[in-house]
This record gives sequence, C-alpha cells and structure tokens, in this order.
Amino acid sequence: MRIYVAAAILSIIVPLYAQVPAPSDAWKTSDKLGVIDLSSLTPNQKQAVLKITREQDCSCLCGMKVAECVNRDPNCSYAKKLVAIAIKGVQEGKSMVEISKLMDASPKAHRPKLLEDEVVKIPVKGAPVRGPADARITLVEFSDFECPYCSIAVGELNTVIAAYPNQIKLIYKQFPLSFHPHAPLAAVASLAANEQGKFWEMHDALFKNSRRLSRDHILSLAQELGLDMNKFTADLDSPKLQAAVKKDMADGDAAGVYGTPAFFIDGRHYNGPVDLKILKPILDAELKGVRPQVASTTSAH
Repeated sequence: MRIYVAAAILSIIVPLYAQVPAPSDAWKTSDKLGVIDLSSLTPNQKQAVLKITREQDCSCLCGMKVAECVNRDPNCSYAKKLVAIAIKGVQEGKSMVEISKLMDASPKAHRPKLLEDEVVKIPVKGAPVRGPADARITLVEFSDFECPYCSIAVGELNTVIAAYPNQIKLIYKQFPLSFHPHAPLAAVASLAANEQGKFWEMHDALFKNSRRLSRDHILSLAQELGLDMNKFTADLDSPKLQAAVKKDMADGDAAGVYGTPAFFIDGRHYNGPVDLKILKPILDAELKGVRPQVASTTSAH
C-alpha cells in the first residue's frame, strides 16, 4: 500500500518539478532591473548602471550579483537600495569606482577595474590638443564646462600633466550634459576661441566661471582674452561649430561615456578619480610597455 502511495506522490511531484525553470543567466543580458524604473536614464547611463550591478555582489549575502538578485527577487530591499545608489551615482557623473565604493556594503563586493581592458577608437581629428605631438601616452577627456566635477578635475589634471610634461598629450572632447543649460553654448565658445588659437585660455576662463556662463558673460571673457569680437560672435552662432560639439557628443556616446569628466588612457576607459597618486602606477606601466600602446586615439579618423 505504501509503495502505491509513494508512487502516486512522485507522479505528482516530478511533473511539477519539471515545470520549474532552471536557473537562468538572462539577467546578464537583460535591460531591466526587476521592476525598478530606469526610464530617466540616458542609454549610456542605463548601460553603466547595468554594468556595475552585474559586477557588484548583492549585500544580502544571497551569493548573487545585484542585477541577478533584483531580477530574481524584485522585493530584495538590499538589491533595490544598491541599484538606487548606482542610478544616483551615474546621474551625478561619478566614476564607476566611486559608485562601487558607495555600493560596497559587503566585504565580497567586486569593484570594476581602474583601467578597462577594452580599447575604444575615439576620433580626435581637429580636437584641441595640449602636449607634445609625439607623446607616448594619449589622454582623451570628455568634459562639460558647467560640470562641477570637471571644474575640480582641472587642477589635478594640470598636476598630472606637469609630472609627465613630455610623455602625455591631452585631447579635449566636448560632452555638455543635458541638465546643464549653459554647457552647450560654453562648448561652442571654447571652439570659437580655438578658431583664434586660444582654446586653452578660454577653457581655463570658462571653468573659473563655471557658475556664470551666460552669453553676455562669455562675451566678456572673450573680450578679456583679446579675441576679435566680430569673428568670435559670428563663430558663437556658427552651425559648423555647433555641429562639431554634437559630433564630439556622438563620439562620447559611441565610447560609452555617460557622465563627465570621462577619461581614456590610450583608448582605455579610466574609471578612477583624477589623482596623481592613483594615476601614476597606471601611467608608468603604459610608459614601460606593460600594456600595449594604442594608436587608435592618436590617429585621425
């Protein structure tokens, strides 16, 4: 009798078990994070959030990554909190390492590499350049003149370049963020100054006045720099220079830029802060040839 009962129970359990889906890796490619709304993010910001949540361990000790946990258990308060931190971080333009540190609620948490392995080809023809043409390291910066983080980075970036005067050349690319209303005009203004050979002078002036970037104040800065005002004013309204800014932004989108400042060292995205102490080992390794040198960011496209 017991044999028949057991058989009957198995006949029910086995089919039900077979209906339970096997563990899936769909979270690795899914563009969703449970029921969390990602619609406020730009495509690159969304990809950055997905990337870091796929790499970061969930602090609920489930043994899963944040993205996996929140997709399998949309009610996990730990995973939802970590996703919220990631979203806020990318919207504020923080680096991946900085965001990871904010999310680091578990000793098992994984942090992204300071320097990505992937090499990105970034067109640089015509972009403002500072440093020797034959410098062994090419540093490409995507920046926004109204971004407070970019303004802060200027001083430390000058320190880095001063430490490697003959080994680094800096290439500036425009990436005005949508929520900075004066940034697009400031970007065009820097290129208008570049038409008269004074990009870096205008670059410094704009960052020193990053909270006062109205058209009238930008015109005052141009006058202080001794620019030909008729030409500068015409260039400030030039469709050609406006198109150049949009081209830089498109190049940034293609490279995966989601916030500013964003840096690429010989074509590799640098995720850390602009700090000589942190950058020095990376730059020294590049100079020693520990990482192969990449010409893609230094050649015209």
